[in-house]
Amino acid sequence: MATRTKSPAKAGEAGLPAAQLIDARIAELADWRGGMLARVRQLVHAAVPDVVEEWKWRVPVWSCGGIICTGESYKQAVKLTFPKGASLPDPSGLFNASLEGGTRRAIDLHEGDAIDEPAFAALLRRAVEKNAAGK
Repeated sequence: MATRTKSPAKAGEAGLPAAQLIDARIAELADWRGGMLARVRQLVHAAVPDVVEEWKWRVPVWSCGGIICTGESYKQAVKLTFPKGASLPDPSGLFNASLEGGTRRAIDLHEGDAIDEPAFAALLRRAVEKNAAGK
């Protein structure tokens, strides 16, 4: 089982904006994971202009009408968990983790992995559509 790396000190989180906490998390990951998380963040903002950044469970969370995905970092992977992923079409096969989950799916990104940016953007938009349909 993967062990999540530590995130910004809980004592320092009080009252800070989510964007600042996410910036701190990216900076704290001084290896490939910080760059990967920063790139994912850029892609989320490009695909979902109305995205809201949140900080929950000590990880970045991107929402629009509900949670789109979270961005967790582990020693060997950056994990993007989609809480409603099992109900999202994934014709490009981006989901490669948490496949046994009843509702969620995840994308594990490892050092050197390339992100299929058009497919990822489409998946993000489908998650937003799913959130809107559930309201």
